Amino acid sequence: MQTTSLMAAFGLGGGELMVIGAIVLLLFGGSKLPSLARGLGQSVKEFKKATKESSEDEDGSKSEPKKVAATKSADGTN
Repeated sequence: MQTTSLMAAFGLGGGELMVIGAIVLLLFGGSKLPSLARGLGQSVKEFKKATKESSEDEDGSKSEPKKVAATKSADGTN
């Protein structure tokens, strides 16, 4: 179990997690908790996606990067 080892790493038990949850509830209120949880979930999802893309780049298993054509401006400089 990953969550058990994670809690053990920080020395958190059930009682400590309940106290932390109560403090979060008092600070943000019940109406804000779903949006906070949704934002946290999206952040974790984006982090995992970026980590996966980064590891694919390092492995070289991903295809060549897209080439972007340079366009000249009206005065002739790039």
